[in-house]
Amino acid sequence: MVKRVLFVVGGVVIVGALFAGTGVVSYLRTSAAYLQSTAENAFSTEFQIERARGMIEKLGPEVEKNMHLIAKEQAHLAQLAKRIEKAEKRQTTDKEQIMRLQADLTSGKNVFRYAGRSYSEKQVKIDLANRFERFKTDKATLDSLQKIYDARTKGLEAAREKLEGMLAVRRQLLVEIENLEAQRQMIAAAQTTSEYQFDDSQLGRVKELISDLQIRIETERKLLDAQDYFHDQIPLDEASPEDIVDQVSVYFHPPKPEPEALARD
Repeated sequence: MVKRVLFVVGGVVIVGALFAGTGVVSYLRTSAAYLQSTAENAFSTEFQIERARGMIEKLGPEVEKNMHLIAKEQAHLAQLAKRIEKAEKRQTTDKEQIMRLQADLTSGKNVFRYAGRSYSEKQVKIDLANRFERFKTDKATLDSLQKIYDARTKGLEAAREKLEGMLAVRRQLLVEIENLEAQRQMIAAAQTTSEYQFDDSQLGRVKELISDLQIRIETERKLLDAQDYFHDQIPLDEASPEDIVDQVSVYFHPPKPEPEALARD
């Protein structure tokens, strides 16, 4: 079918080339459109359904790729969450130490003793200033990490929704394809039934033969019965009763009893 289409279109193109200058471009455009339309119709519905099913199956690697990316992003977010948790704990500890040093410096003392060593007020102020700057830097880093975590979490949720939507659409498409396949089979069955011409000629011949046999057997039986009643001459082998006349007379006109017999009774 496709070869025939290509042959026809090729012929159209050749004819158009022979009449160059009289609309060869329109010939080519019409031929291309005709080729596309006819090529699509050249394939059966069953082929197109299988083609659609194959296209859906090709989505499998893409789905697996997205699932891998989502799983990888989940692992990164888990690590980031641990990093944020660790930073928050350090911030809490640093804040407690900063507040302790600040409280000690406001106590009016000149010498401060920590972990068995003595420090001057100047040394404590320098340490407090360094701690405070480091605390503010860590706080800014923690805020940035939290923003990154929130943004990536939203991205992950969007990716999940997209993947779930893709899976839902794929499932729906598979259901629709199976529905189309069922409809195609029903139509094919209906077409087969409508196109099938039931040949009852053989059945009719069998009925006619049985009827002829019944008539023949009945005829033979009638002939046998007729042979018992109809003869071309009187049969000699079987003698008729000699008193047949007397038997008929006695049956229909039985003899009357005599008076003397009635008197004795």
